[in-house]
Amino acid sequence: MSRSKLLLLLLGTSLLAGCAADYLHNYDTMTLASGDSQKANQLLQTVDPYNPASNNTKIEGDGARSVGLVQKYKLPPSTTAPTTNMTVNAGSSSATTNAAP
Repeated sequence: MSRSKLLLLLLGTSLLAGCAADYLHNYDTMTLASGDSQKANQLLQTVDPYNPASNNTKIEGDGARSVGLVQKYKLPPSTTAPTTNMTVNAGSSSATTNAAP
């Protein structure tokens, strides 16, 4: 095969492959968003779909309280266990059984 025929064949196949790439993006299946056209059109025509409160960038908060909370999580807990005044009774210590004859 001559060099010009090989170049022409390569050019022809690349042109056909370029057209086939767009054809491969068409599917005969349904997507997960099928049936939502009314909702999609409604959202497209909504003037401001966001919550009006989302424009508020001045979030109120207590800085000293926030610093205290961050330090609480950064510092390890104390190693001493808290003392408790707990008594556990498992049963009476002077248990006598008197079986009736």
